[in-house]
Amino acid sequence: MTDTTREEFTFTSADGKTPIHAIAWLPENEAAQKPRGIVQLAHGMEEYIGRYDDFARFLVGNGFAVCGNDHIGHGQSVSDEVSLSHLPLNGASIMLNDMHALRMQFSAQFPESTPYILFGHSMGSFAARCYLARYGKGLAGAIICGTGDVPVAASRFGGFLARRMAAKNGLDSYSPFITSLSDGKYGKAIPLARTNFDWLNTDPAQVDAYINDPLCGVAFTVGGYASLMDLTAEACSTSCAQHAPSGLPVLFISGEEDPVGGPNAKGVMAAAERYAKNSDTLPTIKIYPGMRHEILKEPEHEKVYADVLMWLDEVVGK
Repeated sequence: MTDTTREEFTFTSADGKTPIHAIAWLPENEAAQKPRGIVQLAHGMEEYIGRYDDFARFLVGNGFAVCGNDHIGHGQSVSDEVSLSHLPLNGASIMLNDMHALRMQFSAQFPESTPYILFGHSMGSFAARCYLARYGKGLAGAIICGTGDVPVAASRFGGFLARRMAAKNGLDSYSPFITSLSDGKYGKAIPLARTNFDWLNTDPAQVDAYINDPLCGVAFTVGGYASLMDLTAEACSTSCAQHAPSGLPVLFISGEEDPVGGPNAKGVMAAAERYAKNSDTLPTIKIYPGMRHEILKEPEHEKVYADVLMWLDEVVGK
């Protein structure tokens, strides 16, 4: 297995002021100059890119260079605790532009012919779907992990409510009601749940690690929810699928018990079908029985790792 170097750096956000924290994982040998491919990771809401360290090192060990950033309002891309889980009203576009800035900066270090793959989990999966429509040209593939299918009308209504509350109480205010309509409902989807976050993982130790992490699970402000609703409304639209790059291989992966994907991963299937019907992309679907939302951290995550690598081998060549 190839040794890995982990380099942390910052770049200025598309908001013009926020230092965005990013990480690059690279092989510790000559392969660092000519990797088989590049994988950019986009993390979910109320977490941060450092939680993907094990997965990133696995990819590096199999010949890939890996990068990812803490989205605005997440992880170390905040100026103070008050900014954690807070996004401005145009936060969705800022998030996507920051992802694109990282891609341009990181890809410039390698030969232009190096295949570039985007991996998005949870909120990052919706961001990745939007990214394909806005900036997907030149990508070799995309992996959509832990996604769902939110009705566009529901997202727009949620965004309207969030903006109404922002106008009344401020963008950085909190709304238990909006939380209950969004990610707050997922905790209720698990029978006899021990905690409100059991929907993340079947492993209690992983759930506890998330709960005890000060950078995880901090509720979104109404500004954050307004941006999230903008993201899901765009990602789940027919237009978004139609504007994905023609012929792009796209892998959808999800836990069968992930409430984000809905009962029996119906939302994942619907998302993939939208691409199959409305674009020339090439969707592949892999659903994992017995797994919940964070399949990269489930007890049997090695199965997920192996399937991702097999798909990557097909995309970039062995």
